[in-house]
Amino acid sequence: MFAGAYTALVTPFTKDGKLDLPRLRDLVEFQIAEGIDGLVPVGTTGESPTLDYEEHIRVIAETVAAARGRVPVIAGTGSNCTQEALDLTRRAAAAGATATLQVTPYYNKPTQAGLIAHFSAVADLGLPVMLYNVPGRTACEISVKTAAELARHPRIVALKEAGGSVERVARIREACAIEVLSGDDALTLPMMEAGAVGVVSVASNVIPRAIRDLVHAANARRWDEARALHERWMPLFRDLFVETNPQPVKAALALMGRIEESLRLPLVPISPGARERLTATLRALGVL
Repeated sequence: MFAGAYTALVTPFTKDGKLDLPRLRDLVEFQIAEGIDGLVPVGTTGESPTLDYEEHIRVIAETVAAARGRVPVIAGTGSNCTQEALDLTRRAAAAGATATLQVTPYYNKPTQAGLIAHFSAVADLGLPVMLYNVPGRTACEISVKTAAELARHPRIVALKEAGGSVERVARIREACAIEVLSGDDALTLPMMEAGAVGVVSVASNVIPRAIRDLVHAANARRWDEARALHERWMPLFRDLFVETNPQPVKAALALMGRIEESLRLPLVPISPGARERLTATLRALGVL
């Protein structure tokens, strides 16, 4: 259902920190024109922790409206509060989202039984669910056994794996039929070699066509082509995480003239040294 390349969209802000909806619409058009398979607004890269409730839904609704049914929109509506995740997911469904991205609840660290109850409650609403395993940000991991249990729910259809382990992808694929997508650009190719079917990408904010081409080549088992693209763009995959995401990718998009380099505290613009390194990489790769 979700094989392909999906962009974890940034949320553009104006210089004074308000939602920049015209720039958001422009980003959606750029992504679709470059052939991306789908869009994922208001996840980690979309700075969901600093959007208020109404802004969160507004970004989803604007993304859906701008996409006009041309690509699926997987709305980030996860929370460490199950009731909030349910409310956001209901509103995202009403706005026309294709599916929901559900991050593991953070800070309160539920048990595996709690994860099953939480994700199942969201899935019971009827919108297809992509689970999001990112223990480095949530201090909570979806175990392979739990992933297999959750995959029995007819609406839990995919898992974004950002735990940094290629071997875990193979174990999940052995345990169940859930579709796995990489949550780390640098691991997209090795994870696809282990059975993943795509990526939810940060780098595709900047180079959507290249990420699409890499994923499509891998899914068609054109491994030499996919490996060449992986090696070409690895310096960018590395430097987009030289500081906390989405600080570097917003800097890159600002250098390209696509957005203002505006973030909400506690995130700040990247340091001068990181900017110099990222700019050099973008120039060397012909992006600038």
